[in-house]
Amino acid sequence: MNLNFTITKKKKKIIGISLLVIAILIITPICFYKSVENKTADRLYDDVNSIPYNEVGMVLGTNPKTKKGMDNPYFTYRVDAVEKLYKAGKIKFVLISGDNKTKDYSEPDVMREILIERGIPKDVIYIDYAGFRTLDSVVRAKNIFGQTKMTVISQKFHNERSIVLGEWQDMDLIGFNAKDVEVKRSKYKTLIREAGARMKLYLDMLIGKEPRFGGEPIQIASGHPQTDLNE
Repeated sequence: MNLNFTITKKKKKIIGISLLVIAILIITPICFYKSVENKTADRLYDDVNSIPYNEVGMVLGTNPKTKKGMDNPYFTYRVDAVEKLYKAGKIKFVLISGDNKTKDYSEPDVMREILIERGIPKDVIYIDYAGFRTLDSVVRAKNIFGQTKMTVISQKFHNERSIVLGEWQDMDLIGFNAKDVEVKRSKYKTLIREAGARMKLYLDMLIGKEPRFGGEPIQIASGHPQTDLNE
């Protein structure tokens, strides 16, 4: 009987510890997610008429196509948002920051071509080909392109994280929210991925994570078009 009682106590202890670990694993990402959300609530805009003017709008890149080869709505909606801002006179220059990991894959070049087709002059578009992740895009916007005050253009969850990174870099950022993707499965997948990204965000800021690449300064200004684009 005593032996059975001892085993039962051990099982209870193991169950208790397991439940505590599970609770921590669930609650911690939620806390990080909400922290980023709360810190940025007053710097996000959905209405093009109410957003303040900034000279530069930085749009964050993503794959133009889904894994099934269809148009990626995240990409399309970001392009739409840039067009709205520019044509409403809310930004003067566009900085496209995205991944150019191979010769045949360039998020910025595809986005640039579409924006030009939609009537945005090519000489107001600048490209950062080393925007491999959000941290790289934000930090390089300051260190390479000399920007400390900008409008970030992406989906709401992405803008929130970008603004927190900007605050860490002493930048004054606001976000213009591109239309979100209204697919339940996609939405839940994005929320789970974003919770992990926000935990990593705080870790990166804590350790002072640097962008993968540096580079020479590039001036964003009238009369100074970017000349090193892949044509």
